[in-house]
Amino acid sequence: MHYKQHIATLPPYKPPKLIRQQPAGVVKLSSNENPLGPSPRALAALHEAATQVHRYPDAGSVALREGIAARFGLPPEMVLCTNGSDEMVFLLALAFLREGDQAVMAHGSFISYYLRTIEMGGQPVRVPLRNFTHDLSAMAGAVTDRTRLLFLCNPNNPTGTTNTAAEIRQLLAEVPDDVLIVADEAYIEFVERTDYPDLLAKLRNGRENLILLRTFAKIYGLAGLRLGYAFGHPTVMNYLERARPTFNVNALAQAAGLAALADEAHVVRSRAHANACRAQFMNELHALDLAPIASETNFIAAHVGDDMAVTAALMEAGFTVTPLSGWGIPGYIRISFGTDAENARFFGALRQILQR
Repeated sequence: MHYKQHIATLPPYKPPKLIRQQPAGVVKLSSNENPLGPSPRALAALHEAATQVHRYPDAGSVALREGIAARFGLPPEMVLCTNGSDEMVFLLALAFLREGDQAVMAHGSFISYYLRTIEMGGQPVRVPLRNFTHDLSAMAGAVTDRTRLLFLCNPNNPTGTTNTAAEIRQLLAEVPDDVLIVADEAYIEFVERTDYPDLLAKLRNGRENLILLRTFAKIYGLAGLRLGYAFGHPTVMNYLERARPTFNVNALAQAAGLAALADEAHVVRSRAHANACRAQFMNELHALDLAPIASETNFIAAHVGDDMAVTAALMEAGFTVTPLSGWGIPGYIRISFGTDAENARFFGALRQILQR
């Protein structure tokens, strides 16, 4: 067999051992999911759509695209739906990267940007974070004539930090027009800061080298259905449509996403829960001298020393978290917010582990 070396050398994804072997009773705080679950409207839509699963889904997700477009005041041709945001990252790498092309990204950000670039034979250019936040000046300086994509995760996963409107405005001014800026806004619904950039306004004003990634996996609670969407210039989206697999978004995801989009009350409840958890986690982690990073998301990263050892001990206690050594942030773990009861149990277990 003739394997591509740049793919053969990638590590295969392996879910945490505890989840594979002991699913009952595990508190999963490792994937930034919504502990409140999905909207009741989305569940009702799921049940109704399930009766028609013998039929293929709408190949273009037309109703969902139109619903998203209406919600955000855009024409449908500026919206594209995918099988999770990760599929959009894959499509961007497929559509824009030839072997040897470069993609600029932060070292200490969503790992998919790095993996998808490697899969296409591209060259990831990883710029270290500064104060756990994207160093946008350094990222702009890393752009060369071989750069095709620049990935910006704002808020950043796994640190929860954000870049300001002024910082993003400077980046947009410095990056050449032939480099596509990919702003991943998967956690935008949780942001509270007032100087967060409104990049949709840039698209409405005709900016072509910008695409925004959004998801139904986080605040909407539909992670298991794999549903993402993106905003972009019509020319760019039309080009990406040519790379998108037919029927990439299943019928259940389309129905649930459209219903979830209409349930603003559930979004408000989910945001309020995340805000309360964020304050609680900051207080608890500071009390344990774990130096938490101020977050604008539904998770918090904290310094625990040996992140792999603490993660393993928490797994034995029945909790999954994410160690960040592999993300370029050694000594830190990322903790997703659970329900109130799960959070109380987690901190009880963490205190015992740290005492040992």
